[in-house]
Amino acid sequence: MTNSSTTKKAVSVSFKEVKERLLQNEDVSLEYEKLNARYQVISQIIEIRKQLKITQSELAHRVGTSKSNISRLESGFYNPSLEFLDKVAKGLGKEIHIDLR
Repeated sequence: MTNSSTTKKAVSVSFKEVKERLLQNEDVSLEYEKLNARYQVISQIIEIRKQLKITQSELAHRVGTSKSNISRLESGFYNPSLEFLDKVAKGLGKEIHIDLR
């Protein structure tokens, strides 16, 4: 039997709230900005791949690489070269355009 006074209740916090709290820390905020461009590209790749209804394996085949490379790219554990990103874009039927602001 569980004593109701010792039962823990789950606390729900949204990702947005956690992100806002973390970004109040200057070190976290600087690192977030440093990685922001990479994660924007990754998000676009995942979104387009899903719109095309292709798997990571299919994209890997189109790019001429392994599924594990696509998986690492999409998870953010791989810092891709511009050449690799260009191959991925072409595998998705897209082109890369870079803006310096």
